Amino acid sequence: MRAKLLIRYVLAEMIPTFFLGVCVFVFILLMFQALRLTEFVLIHGVKLSTVVAMMGYLSTSFLPILFPMSLVFTVILTYGRLSADSEIVALRASGLSMTSIAMPAIIMSVLVSVLSLQTSFHIAPWGNRQFEILVTKLGSTKPGVAIKEGTFSEGFFDLVVYANKVDNKLGTLTDVFIYDERDPNSPITVIARECVIVRDEAKPGHAASLKLINGTIHRTTTGSEGARHTQINFSENELQLFEPINESTASKSPQSMSISEVRTTLAAPQEPELSKEKRIELETEFHKRIAIGLACLVFGLIGVALGTVTNRRNAKAGGAVVSIGIIVTYWILYVSSESLARSGQLPPWFAMWLANFLFSIAGFFLLKRIWNG
Repeated sequence: MRAKLLIRYVLAEMIPTFFLGVCVFVFILLMFQALRLTEFVLIHGVKLSTVVAMMGYLSTSFLPILFPMSLVFTVILTYGRLSADSEIVALRASGLSMTSIAMPAIIMSVLVSVLSLQTSFHIAPWGNRQFEILVTKLGSTKPGVAIKEGTFSEGFFDLVVYANKVDNKLGTLTDVFIYDERDPNSPITVIARECVIVRDEAKPGHAASLKLINGTIHRTTTGSEGARHTQINFSENELQLFEPINESTASKSPQSMSISEVRTTLAAPQEPELSKEKRIELETEFHKRIAIGLACLVFGLIGVALGTVTNRRNAKAGGAVVSIGIIVTYWILYVSSESLARSGQLPPWFAMWLANFLFSIAGFFLLKRIWNG
């Protein structure tokens, strides 16, 4: 009976703190995107409602990494407060074991882990894909979103585009270089004095073409007789573009795939375009999704262990510092391992589970000291 009351009491304190932590970490991560989002509104003239939608999609894609961060923050602060107020000492004096005292954190960790796994498998990829599609749509109506002045840009309808000047209000590009390799057997290079984006009014944001003015088209065709080069000078020409939504669906990134799509793609080794690098990327993404969800269980154990030994004079400040230290250490190791996996220096399964394995050992070691104490 006392154990059930303890679970209700501690969970009632942890749940609001957890959701507060999620909101705080979402705000912090969005702050890193603030400059880019502000640029959309002030420079490119994107509607505020569109930017709000982008923020929503970004926040959704962040959730799998925010849940473990918020959990360790919650557990350390809650158990740190219990320790600072000598409630843990009182609970143990009343006959409750450390297992019973830690049970609320274990339950919370399991619930958050299930939530994190479901989010990582389905919801976050959906949010990431919606963000990609929205940016692609903006690229068809506001070229400055995808094309930067004086730089080669690859995110505009699968074209490599260079422009000395970009005018978002008029939708024009000046002194343009375009490389179109959508047809590998007949790549096209276009050099034009000016380029105007023409949108299909019947399907705004879904279809567009480029009206080219005063330039040259260079086409290289590869056939049985070898390569043949053709040059065409024009005063006005038009280059058709693919529809953004269809293009985004076809070129969906691994981060935008659901876990079932990743698994299906990996299970098709006969797929000709599935290169070694692509397979490594997909395997890394697969193990990453599972590892990040189960990291909640690891963080729950560490949170209980460190929360009970947090600085009793200032439990909240001490708990916050310890939480940040754990998060930073974990993510440095996690990101480093992911980089090694993607570069092929470590097997994806080993790299993506390494951080969880090391932190699990540390968590059990700390808990053993507390249990024996």
